[in-house]
Amino acid sequence: MAGTESEETGGSTGGLEEEQDWDEGMSEILEMVGRHVRRWRERAELTQAELGRRIGYTEHQVSAVERGRRIPKPVFLDKADEALGASGMLAEFKEDVEKIRYPKKVRDLARLEADAAEMGAYASLHIHGLLQTEDYTRALYEMRRPTLNEATIEQYVAARMARQRVLEREPSPILSFVQEEVTLRRPLGGRMVMRTQLERLLAVGQLRNVEIQVMPTGREDHAGLGGPFRLIDPHHGPKVGHVEVQRFSRVIPERQEVRRLEIQYGIIRAQALTPRESLAFIEKVLGET
Repeated sequence: MAGTESEETGGSTGGLEEEQDWDEGMSEILEMVGRHVRRWRERAELTQAELGRRIGYTEHQVSAVERGRRIPKPVFLDKADEALGASGMLAEFKEDVEKIRYPKKVRDLARLEADAAEMGAYASLHIHGLLQTEDYTRALYEMRRPTLNEATIEQYVAARMARQRVLEREPSPILSFVQEEVTLRRPLGGRMVMRTQLERLLAVGQLRNVEIQVMPTGREDHAGLGGPFRLIDPHHGPKVGHVEVQRFSRVIPERQEVRRLEIQYGIIRAQALTPRESLAFIEKVLGET
């Protein structure tokens, strides 16, 4: 759980590094799952668009799964299995797919998030990953330089979306996020992508276990100028910190360093708008977008 390359900020530079970020044999597993989905679909005499309509996915998404370019979510496999009468033959791939869902470099982080009783995060560059829409996440990876290929982008997007299950987990963890004002105004992905992202923030901010705060740009005192970070207090194990810069991220287990981040995060939250003021502020920005 020492230094690993950053996934949250968009991370590494592509090429061989990206290939090494995923388990060997990942492509083979996805291609195998895709072949089975296609065979059952063809046996049912359905087009990709027809299957998509039955299970709540687009034709493009079904096509991407069948080509091994998209990691199918468990619900996709369950619904496809039922719609195609596969008698569990497709649903049983969920365990295989789950093992390869996350990049190697964020597995420790994903496990901590999944076990979190409480988490606080300060985001200064973009909307925090656990709050992002799929289109916003995809836009972040599409603007990476050097560029990533389509398959790699889809793998990263699917992994990040899977991590968001922590928002709906039972028992509900207590989650707080502080977003810099600039992250609400920077139109990453375009105007419509940003509008949908702001609407997503408003929706998540209504959850009883989630508090979203905005740090106004006009603040004269600011305790977060060192960059984004988070604190995770898991059900099993001690509280840890997580920091990232450029291409690198690091889970911090040292108690003294975690205590410093706790103090810093408390000050940041005190300097930011209250959760109620923040939701009103986000609504204002949405109206201007």
